[in-house]
Amino acid sequence: MKILILGGTTEARELAGKLEGRAGAEILLSLAGRTAHPREQGVPTRIGGFGGAEGLTRFVQDENIRLLIDATHPYADKISVNADRAARESGVAFLSLRRAPWENRPGDTWIEVGTVAEAANALGERPARVFLALGRKDIAPFEAAPQHAYLVRSVDPIDPPLAVPNAIYVTARGPFSEADDRALLEQHRIGVIVSKNSGGRASYGKIAAARALGLPVIMVRRPVLPDAPSAATVDEAVAWCDHVFTGEAIRGV
Repeated sequence: MKILILGGTTEARELAGKLEGRAGAEILLSLAGRTAHPREQGVPTRIGGFGGAEGLTRFVQDENIRLLIDATHPYADKISVNADRAARESGVAFLSLRRAPWENRPGDTWIEVGTVAEAANALGERPARVFLALGRKDIAPFEAAPQHAYLVRSVDPIDPPLAVPNAIYVTARGPFSEADDRALLEQHRIGVIVSKNSGGRASYGKIAAARALGLPVIMVRRPVLPDAPSAATVDEAVAWCDHVFTGEAIRGV
């Protein structure tokens, strides 16, 4: 059984590793290529897009994919929509692996917004020291708020840099602990954090550190994704796949 996993997340890599040992399973992990030097994946990997839903549909059909798994980032809504459409048009089994979002806990001060542009506006007019905990492709809207001082952390360097007078760039790859993120926030005298509700453990350190320091978090809500069969954890996804392997699962169940 040929399985295509659309990845880029820790869960995608873990799922690929667990499914690789299944008898008769042939795994292909696909990465979008947004990170210049992705981690070693351990399974056959392709990098790059497919050319929209139509291109993904053709790839699934041409490669005789039997199971399509969307394990992309929770905010990669375009590929998730394309994957759902490709699965429907190809008639293959489809699963969306969606990690649970973080929950607002006692002591958290979250200001929830719908888009990154709304997050930039929510910072207000008064100058602030801001930690942008976002992907490097998401930070451009903050050029409209140049009065703030920004700390930007990303896996790859920001090139070109933000067109603002005061920005510091840190390149680092998670996971990040609460202690490390608290030290980072204190070192740069951060007053507010901008984050997506990515969920998972790897990047939760900043949320816990913000709680401990009493800092507000401007939280960008998740996009609405297609209503598809889903799993919240790798183990749930493996169990679902095992049903497919034995012919006990069908799309929509």
